Amino acid sequence: MSRINRPVKIAGAALVITALVLYIALPIGFAAFASLAHPAHVSPPPEGFTEVELTTDDGVPLVAWYAPSKNGAAIVLVHGATDSREGVRGHAEMLRDAGFGVIAPDLRGHGESGGRGNAFGWEGTRDVRAAVAYLDAQDGVRSIGGLGLSLGGEVLLGALNSTPSLSAVAADGATHRCTAEFLAVPGRDGILRSGVTRLMYAATGVFTGEEPPVPIVESIAGAPNARLILIAAGEEPDEAAYGTAFVEAAGPTRAELWTVPGAVHTGAFRLDPEGYRARVMGFFHSALLTGKV
Repeated sequence: MSRINRPVKIAGAALVITALVLYIALPIGFAAFASLAHPAHVSPPPEGFTEVELTTDDGVPLVAWYAPSKNGAAIVLVHGATDSREGVRGHAEMLRDAGFGVIAPDLRGHGESGGRGNAFGWEGTRDVRAAVAYLDAQDGVRSIGGLGLSLGGEVLLGALNSTPSLSAVAADGATHRCTAEFLAVPGRDGILRSGVTRLMYAATGVFTGEEPPVPIVESIAGAPNARLILIAAGEEPDEAAYGTAFVEAAGPTRAELWTVPGAVHTGAFRLDPEGYRARVMGFFHSALLTGKV
């Protein structure tokens, strides 16, 4: 009997340990990693850009690339989590070549900017507002939009309700940054589906001392005049699911979802740069330049 019980006990212990690792240790570990700063050296700016410094309303210094507008519109360009403005160099050049002004900051705790780390961007609205304020102060800028990759898209969408000058956002690969945003897609509120995510975000709050941001769907609803395009990778079904939720929050008259077949997360630009340029530049021309004087 004892010979049978021993392997059963070992198997049971292994299952318990595996469950503890998967459902407790891993989400807490992800939260701890997300709560670190992610500094990185950034190469000199692309042609036509200069390096500028911004200060947020809570005193955090941000480093950014800036190029002046040639067509009257300017774009806040925001990188993804744990990255820096180096990761959006190609997008910056695309926007510059189309005549748009560009400000591309390193988010707080990223790249060469100051501030504490939070790879979920819970204080990212402050960073967006600092970038928009900088553009508002520039001569010749009559309208402002935003282009963000992954976290960058989430941060821009989450800033809409408190940043009236931000009138159009292209969000590439945006999903969720906190529990309330995770639950924006129906069917995810059960403990088995959401438990790990809830724990990860709760631990992030403990590690950073920060509060979760205003949920994206609420931010979108609070900016009824903003135009949106949600870009989803065809190989990432979650992106289309969240894009659909964001379009529903905005309404089809001012938001659209573009799913790119064969693309991986934020990979549409690499997969089809000409198609990406045409779609995104067309969106910004329509939203920011048509009818502007």
